[in-house]
Amino acid sequence: MSHDLHIIGGGLAGSEAAWQAAEAGLKVRLSEMRGGGDTTPAHESDRLAEMVCSNSFRSDDSENNAVGLLHQEMRRLGSLIMACADAHRVPAGSALAVDREAFAAEVTKRIAAHPNITVVRERIDELPAEDLAIVATGPLTAPGLAQAIAQKTGTDALAFFDAIAPIVHRDSIDMSVCWFQSRWDKDPIGSGGKDYINCPMTKEQYEAFVAALNEGEKTEFKDWEKDTPYFEGCMPIEVMAARGVDTLRFGPMKGVGLDDPRTGRWPHAVVQLRQDNALGTLWNMVGFQTKLKHGEQVRIFRTIPGLENAEFARLGGIHRNSFIKSPELLDRELRLKSRPNVRFAGQITGCEGYVESAAIGLIAARFAIAEKRGEPLPTLPPETALGALLAHITGGADADTYQPMNVNFGLMPPLEGPKTKKADRKKLYTNRAREAFDAWVAKAERVIA
Repeated sequence: MSHDLHIIGGGLAGSEAAWQAAEAGLKVRLSEMRGGGDTTPAHESDRLAEMVCSNSFRSDDSENNAVGLLHQEMRRLGSLIMACADAHRVPAGSALAVDREAFAAEVTKRIAAHPNITVVRERIDELPAEDLAIVATGPLTAPGLAQAIAQKTGTDALAFFDAIAPIVHRDSIDMSVCWFQSRWDKDPIGSGGKDYINCPMTKEQYEAFVAALNEGEKTEFKDWEKDTPYFEGCMPIEVMAARGVDTLRFGPMKGVGLDDPRTGRWPHAVVQLRQDNALGTLWNMVGFQTKLKHGEQVRIFRTIPGLENAEFARLGGIHRNSFIKSPELLDRELRLKSRPNVRFAGQITGCEGYVESAAIGLIAARFAIAEKRGEPLPTLPPETALGALLAHITGGADADTYQPMNVNFGLMPPLEGPKTKKADRKKLYTNRAREAFDAWVAKAERVIA
């Protein structure tokens, strides 16, 4: 195939990059090893943009949350990932959660139907020598390509563990014990403030549960894996439990804002489940990423009130994720300094999260489009969510201590003027970001429209 841009990896970042480039008129070769005889330890299908760990894109609040602001910026730029997420949204309070299978099927269908994209099911083991390329192979990059990257960069890839939460069949949950409610009854999309199933725990039940987590048999790591750090935003439930008896009760199992209809009070602790598919037949255990062995998961999680007879559509798991030392290796346009025809995008750059991954795929493609047309893309303002994330990856972070990062207001330049309340500061950040983004779009669209 004759192509203008070679994209390696068909996850969220690669799919978004392919769409952006194709919509701008570039001929794209999208290489994806799944479906060509290869797979990864975490994926279950060969669909493009398969969501592995959960079905949530997190907060969709663009007024008060940095990730919600990133959603808004991506929608402004014609994001395929956001369009498909919006089309297959399921109730999740103020968060944007999707039916994962329908979402991935929609992305796959739209990519396959685009006249400027050719999807090739193949594994790539070397960095392209001359082709303009984007490597978006994600945190589960195949060993051959990972080794080639390490050889070309002169440094070893960093790595961390990422864990997967279990999914429960809805009809196996005891709703005489559990109830539907969003925390504080939040109802941003008209679902009645009942987006989560809540399983309450008394103090005694909670402490017994924490003890069981601490004593449960865990997955053993290989010697080469033992010093690999976890990402704090996706910490296994039992690792949190080991930090102290109240850690979970003030984290994913907090009961505040949830009124148990049987008592009228907040429970000592709560396990929440979030809808995982459009039919409402599958529910994800929120914050329950785990490295417990499968038999232990069934035994321990069935001690949760309401889940005594739980049937699991998927049990939790753990996999090793890899990422490069981007602040040292990449330039400000995500090009590999030692081979500038190659850009990196997505989680392999060290951004964390589905949305962040897709966003970096989006901007990597736009850099490639501008380069192909011979006109540089205007610098993204660091006051924007996308600009702040890009700046962090490409030099804002300390390369020696670089770890995966979600988008957050702390990546943006500090606000000027007198100090304000925390709630007011969030709106000041988002208002400033929108103004800066509007000005950037007006200039950028002339380059890649």
